[in-house]
Amino acid sequence: MLRVLALASVVLLGIAPQASQAITVYTSWERHALVGSDVRLSCSFFSWRFVSEDVSFTWRYRPDGSRDSISIAHYAGGEAYTDNKGAFKDRVEFVGNPKRRDGSILIKNLDFSDNGTFTCDAKNPPDIVGRPSSVRLLVFETFLVPIQAGVITGAIIGVVLGLLVLIVVIYYLMRFLVARRVFSLNVSKHGKKKKEGSQQRQIKV
Repeated sequence: MLRVLALASVVLLGIAPQASQAITVYTSWERHALVGSDVRLSCSFFSWRFVSEDVSFTWRYRPDGSRDSISIAHYAGGEAYTDNKGAFKDRVEFVGNPKRRDGSILIKNLDFSDNGTFTCDAKNPPDIVGRPSSVRLLVFETFLVPIQAGVITGAIIGVVLGLLVLIVVIYYLMRFLVARRVFSLNVSKHGKKKKEGSQQRQIKV
């Protein structure tokens, strides 16, 4: 009887629908790129379950200074769909590998107007509850601004370290000079005393 009950419970658990769990979506925080170049925006997710056949990714774009966002890429049912009539027409490509929880996209031929926030949302049924993740894209004509900031920071750090090294060198140099001076004075006093003693012995003779 116990065996029958155990078998029945296993069967019931096997056919019972599994409760959905939270899904966590990951993107970069910020990406920098040059005008005319291509940039890959990565998106992945964590879920306790294996990747579902119904896994999906959705990318939305919100320009800087705007409250409204538009859909630019979508993956579902094993097929990728990209913007074919908006600002990203023929410039967005789905390059991710959904089987590896990767929903990355590639944006080609960047322009200043592409500055904005890109939001990725992923679903791995039955895990569909979770917050999308966003990455901010900054497009520059050159990397002069980020590089200058890095150079200035590096220069400040270099100057501070240089001053510390100089202070340490001066400290030990002063100690060396003082010790040398003390040693010279001791030698001079010892030689003077020895000379005076020799003269006194000569006078007595």
